[in-house]
Amino acid sequence: MKKNALYGTFLTLLLMIVPCTKAEALSFTDLSTAMTSIFSGFAADSEGTTAYRSLLIPVGGRAESMGNAFTGLCDDASYILYNPGASSILKETQAGLFHNEWIADSKMETLSYTTRFGNFGFGAMLSCFYVPFTEYNISGERVASNYYTETIAAFNISYNFLAGYDFKGFASGLTFKTAWRGVPDFTDNDTNAIKSFSGLGQSGLAFMLDMGLALQFNFLKYFASRDPNVRVGFAIQNLGVGFTGLGSKSGLRLDDPLPTMLTAGISVKFFPFLTASADIKQPINLFDITNYQIFSFSIGADFAFTDTFSLLAGIEIKGGNPRLSVGGEFEYKQMRVNLNYTLDLTSSLNPVNRISISGRFLLGDRGRAERQKEIDRLYSEGLVYYYSSEWEKAIQTWEKVLEIDKRFDPAILGIESAKAQMSMIEKVRDTMFFEE
Repeated sequence: MKKNALYGTFLTLLLMIVPCTKAEALSFTDLSTAMTSIFSGFAADSEGTTAYRSLLIPVGGRAESMGNAFTGLCDDASYILYNPGASSILKETQAGLFHNEWIADSKMETLSYTTRFGNFGFGAMLSCFYVPFTEYNISGERVASNYYTETIAAFNISYNFLAGYDFKGFASGLTFKTAWRGVPDFTDNDTNAIKSFSGLGQSGLAFMLDMGLALQFNFLKYFASRDPNVRVGFAIQNLGVGFTGLGSKSGLRLDDPLPTMLTAGISVKFFPFLTASADIKQPINLFDITNYQIFSFSIGADFAFTDTFSLLAGIEIKGGNPRLSVGGEFEYKQMRVNLNYTLDLTSSLNPVNRISISGRFLLGDRGRAERQKEIDRLYSEGLVYYYSSEWEKAIQTWEKVLEIDKRFDPAILGIESAKAQMSMIEKVRDTMFFEE
């Protein structure tokens, strides 16, 4: 009853806040003007000159709720768009569904999956951005209707090198992506008949690579937890080229540059219930390095009121205006749902209200938690033998631990200490000519 009441309260409050904000936000011209004045220094003349702009649209969910400050955190299935190294340190296998209501009638739909075998992780994602495309003739009559689309497929692999009990390892990974821009066929100006394959010449195909690194460690941690309280991430995204002119008379040619980005992020869990994150992102034009855009930055926070309910908030400063987000997450059985509201001032001269929703299916951890319980049991059993001066039994027990996890540092140190104790006893016996 308490859990259901908590969910009901959250949804009621969110439904009350969002309509009120939507009704008022579009009339906040003074707010928009003030924001533009404050953040005008972050606007760049070259903004909007790259192809495949959907690569910059957040898929929604947890990452967007935290202002897209996710490069260092990356703790759910949307990591694949932020840091390719994160799949090898995720706790659970996850399948995610993301729906983002973007500007006007445009939408973003995303499917993702990620899993992990020991220190090896991999994932895949399929995302589609689409917007209605309607063509009118010179008389104002509608002659064609279809959709402009950008579809992105991604496959990720990563490995957590040198991961152990004390040092959590270097998680590094690669994400291979391909994107297709679909432009619908248009009509002949004289006959109003649709010209077959006419949209193909403006369509495009792109190939790109993401690279990422994730580190975990403890720093100024004042609470008990096996999980590190600090995460740091670095990534380069959309490193590649696109092609257009398929089937056209001019032939295949290079498309506009992709939205390549250098990113760095950090997340810190100050308390068990509070996690803060921050990102900085620098766009790069691979065709002309000197023609760069202004960097952007974002911050986010996660307030975990219970194990199954969290509130999230974030702000992203990109271009001349900020993007403000607030969301909530709740877990029901093996599913975690995020409902997010964004007041987006980066995408229009007027404030744009957007809502996204995501659901992540938590599919287990492939037995890692059970193996950890067995490791803890054996390690504790070895300690009992050790403090009873039964060092050989302690060594045998801790060797069983290392058969499960060869980098479990407490067992390694315990074996070294037990052998040192046995060696010291032998030296004492030799010195005293003691015989059993």
